Formats: sequence, structure tokens, C-alpha cells
Amino acid sequence: MHYDAIIIGGGPAGTTSATLLAEKGHRVLLVEKTTFPRYHVGESLMPFCWFTLNRLGVLDRMAEIGFTRKHSVQFATTDGKVSAPFYFFQHFDHPAATTWQVERQDFDLMLLDNARSKGVEVRENTTALDFMKSGDRITGIRARTGDEDPFEATAPITLDCTGRDALYQRKHGTRHRDPQLNKVSIWTLFQDAKRDTGLEEGATTIAYLPGGGWFWNIPLRNGVVSSGIVAERDYLFKPGETRDPAEIYAREIENNAWIKEHLAVGTQFGEYWVTGEYSYRAEHCANDGLVLVGDAFAFLDPVFSSGVFLALKSGEMAAAAAHAALEKGDTSAAAFAHYGETLCGHIETMRRIVYAFYDKDFSFAKLIRKYPDLRPKLTDVLIGNIEGQDYTDLARAIADFAELPEPLDYGRVPVAV
Repeated sequence: MHYDAIIIGGGPAGTTSATLLAEKGHRVLLVEKTTFPRYHVGESLMPFCWFTLNRLGVLDRMAEIGFTRKHSVQFATTDGKVSAPFYFFQHFDHPAATTWQVERQDFDLMLLDNARSKGVEVRENTTALDFMKSGDRITGIRARTGDEDPFEATAPITLDCTGRDALYQRKHGTRHRDPQLNKVSIWTLFQDAKRDTGLEEGATTIAYLPGGGWFWNIPLRNGVVSSGIVAERDYLFKPGETRDPAEIYAREIENNAWIKEHLAVGTQFGEYWVTGEYSYRAEHCANDGLVLVGDAFAFLDPVFSSGVFLALKSGEMAAAAAHAALEKGDTSAAAFAHYGETLCGHIETMRRIVYAFYDKDFSFAKLIRKYPDLRPKLTDVLIGNIEGQDYTDLARAIADFAELPEPLDYGRVPVAV
């Protein structure tokens, strides 16, 4: 049970890292606590997901599955007025300008099957119980498949890709919540809700609520729509009022005319899911023998669909860093310093835009009217084109309208004493 790398978690971050490490010739074990397919939220992909998916070799399979094509994002005010659609192809002449709305149970299964086909040893229904250590170094995991006896697996490097479960953070108490992004979400599914036509049929719609909250509306295949609310806890769970998610949802539908019109003809089905503590980051991105990837390291906010993008991107980056570390025979935390610095930089770039979105004095229209020359840079951030670019001028411009956060001083590798 000795491997070159152990991956905990079979979501987009884990399968990306596992696949790319296996393609480099490494012996990789991936353990996943559930059996796929399984439901997961986070269906809307940013355009620059295309590049990692292309590298993984799954674009033809995505075309066969027939995921909903997403050409744009649009915004709806509380009285139902819709902005001009934000078409990705107007900025970016590339196949990536058309992205997808995906059912995560099918998308994630596709990525897991792809990892298997590239030589990754995949064990589903297998829960990582704990990390094995030699001193402070992570040397592997203790895990259990189903009701079987626990087993141990060792490797020079373990990648925690356990999503919001964040196994290492949870066991070691290293999670830091974002100072201001303390949102709560309620979401569910609708069948046969109203759809816009033409290129907007697959568009993500962000529909505003009073007090800075918003709905997402994501059209999926077979007449299904993913619908969710993100807002402050005190707004959704008002003192002295109902705590029932279904009743809260019905109440909030009345607060946006576009949402009311589109959901009125649909039928809600399935659960009403609720989650809080959306935004967080780990104290460190790596320790000796361990690196945190995707949501197991950090989650920003759902508003611009950055979750899957950052999972794929960090999975790709972690695989490159782990391969280099294995080649050098040095999987200490220090080997992932560049990974942590770069990933935190990407997150901070997007974090400024998220903070601006929630600022009552900010709007994209105001920004572009005053600084029309910065529209391309703003668009680059919103589609995920954040590699190797300097967004200092964009941040200064946004600061004219919104109070922007200071960069978080954690998330890198531990500083050697």
C-alpha cells in the first residue's frame, strides 16, 4: 500500500490532480467517501475551465453528454429588468468563450472515470479516517472501505481534495472565515421553469434581492433549473419569523419579479439545501508531505461561479508542484511555496471583485462608464483569465466605488523558524 501520491476526494480538484500525476508516470491512489454518481451543487462553469478540461482530455466526452451550453451571464433587478447579456465571445474569440452548465453528478463521474482510464487507482465508498504522521510530516492515510477493516496507505505526498469537508482543516482547526463574506445559501431544483430564448436559454442569471442578497438561476438539461439564494443570515432567517427553508424560499421569490415570473410555471422538487460559512481559507496551503487543493484549501463565494474553476486550476497547479517535488525527492511544505503564493494571488484578484459586488455603492456599469479602458481586464477576471496578469489598476479603479479588502495574511506555507 505504498504510492507516489495519495489523493483524498474524487471531485474536480482531486481527479484533476490524480489524472495529471498519473500521466507523469506516478503511482496514484484516490479515495472517495461516496459512490459516484452523487448530487453536488456548483453547476455553472467559468469559460477558462475549458483549458484544464482540454488538458484532461474530456472535451469530446462533454460534447457526448450534451451539457447545456452557456454563452453569457445576465443580471436582473428586483423589479424584473434584465441587463444586456454579458456575452463571453464578445471579449474572447476562442472555443472557451462558450462554456457549460453541468449536472455535477455526471460531470464529476466523467472526471473520475477519466482518472481511472489514465491509471489512477480509485477506491470509492472509502473514507479517509485520519492522516498518518512521522513527527510533523504527513506520511499517508488510514482509511476504510465500506464496513471493512481500516487499512493504511503511505506516500511521500498526500493531497487533501476533500472539498468543503476540508478534512485536514477540520481535524486541525486551521480554517479561517473571511472577515466579511459571511453569507448563507438556500437552494433547490425546479422542473420546467420558464426559460429565456436564443443564446440566453443557457445563461446564468443573477437576480438581486433587497439588502444585497441574490438568486442564481442556472438552466440544466431536461428542463431542470438549479435555483439558489445567497444572503446574510439575518436577512434570510429574520428574528421571530419562519426558519423553514421552503417557506423562506417562497417568501423571497416574491422579492424579485424576474425570478417570480420564471419559477411560477415550474415545479419545485427534491430537497431545500442550506449551508453557511461559505467563505474561508486555511492557515497554510501545505505542510510537510501534504498539500491542500480546491475547496479543501479555500472557498470564496458562489457569485461568479469560481468554485469549480479554482478546483480545476488548483488541481492542475498542485499536480505540477507535486510532480516537481517528487522528482527532487523533497515534499516538504517549502516545495509548495510558489503554489501557495500563486493560488492566493488568484483568489485575492477574484476576492476584490466579490467584495465590490456586495458593496451597495458599486456597480459594473458605473465602473465601466468611468473607466471604459478597463473593461477587458474586468472581463478577464470574470471569465477566469487570471494567470500572469497585473490587476493593480483595476483594483484602484474599483476602490473609487467600493471598499476593498486587504489581502489575507494567511494561506501560504508555514514560515520556517
